[in-house]
Amino acid sequence: MLPLVDTIRVSLHIVAVCVWVGGQVVLAALVPILREIGSDAPKRVAQRFGQVSWPFFGLAVVTGIWSLLEVPSNTTTGYHVTLGIKILLVLTSGGAAFVHTRTPSPAVRGATGGLGLLAALAALVLGVRL
Repeated sequence: MLPLVDTIRVSLHIVAVCVWVGGQVVLAALVPILREIGSDAPKRVAQRFGQVSWPFFGLAVVTGIWSLLEVPSNTTTGYHVTLGIKILLVLTSGGAAFVHTRTPSPAVRGATGGLGLLAALAALVLGVRL
């Protein structure tokens, strides 16, 4: 059984990832319905989601760094390669989401929204593998 502090760290990380990744999936599913409600509805919902999701992204990064400090020194090269790829995917997800929220271009918004979600899902899968 994990010590209490490790349980808290891992639990916070999982909750943060659930909000970041799960929220993107839910928001993507809601966009068509939101457009029917009103032309500004998707933007308003996305802004509110950003107010919730970015702090949780930050929590995921902080608890991820905390977890890095707990990695045993005898881990395999494969573990480190997987971890490095996961970190790149997290950076890609956050970067794409940032561009997605700032660009006026619908095409760029679509591309960065998709890229951000795919990178987040791939990072999640690699996190489970670790």
